[in-house]
Amino acid sequence: MNQMHSSRWIVLDTETTGTDADNGHRIIEIGCIEIVERRKTGNNFHVYLNADRDSEEGALRVHGLTREFLADKPRFGDIAAKLLDYLDLDAGPEIVIHNAAFDLAFLDAEFARLDPSARPFSESLTVVDSLQVARERHPGQANSLNALCKRYSVDATARTLHGALLDSELLADVYLALTAGQAALSLDLAVESVEQRLSVDPRRLPRRTIVPSNADLERHSKRVEALVKIAGDAVVWRQMAP
Repeated sequence: MNQMHSSRWIVLDTETTGTDADNGHRIIEIGCIEIVERRKTGNNFHVYLNADRDSEEGALRVHGLTREFLADKPRFGDIAAKLLDYLDLDAGPEIVIHNAAFDLAFLDAEFARLDPSARPFSESLTVVDSLQVARERHPGQANSLNALCKRYSVDATARTLHGALLDSELLADVYLALTAGQAALSLDLAVESVEQRLSVDPRRLPRRTIVPSNADLERHSKRVEALVKIAGDAVVWRQMAP
């Protein structure tokens, strides 16, 4: 997997007929959420797929996608080009996946069926495994998607069954919360770099007033509430509130 920084993230999830891509199990749903400059754009990708096989009993209990429901859906080969167009890999997006090895094994297998001579699809991706990020941030704790939603106050009540688009939507909110501190650090470093290049008193740098929208204020309030649950009264924003 390549590693680099990008302002465009694609949060990706799949549902499959079973757990073993090497044993002929297939992808039956793909869901992607686009984030640009830490904001969800609404430019999402979602498709159900006909895998021409039944799901294992355990997998069916997880996602509820029956062979009958999927019978009239396109096959992977029918949507592969659309998926590649959406990902726009030449632009270097970061692909965020929870437990990435699982989904990548299935994507590699699907693309290999279309062109067995091509290099593995995953080698062309810049991948961030959000499970690994969560384990580094919260060592020794449960870091499943459900556990992270609870930890960061992301509403997962609609997740009665797993679904690729829904899980990508939840993971997008979780990943934004997981990396909130990194964004602040990057901003601090960027400001420091500007100050060094200009060699001026930072108080003399041009300033721009940004008025938050009601939606921004609501998202901020939810983020603060999540931080309060983790840090208690140490949250600075809560101390500064009138």
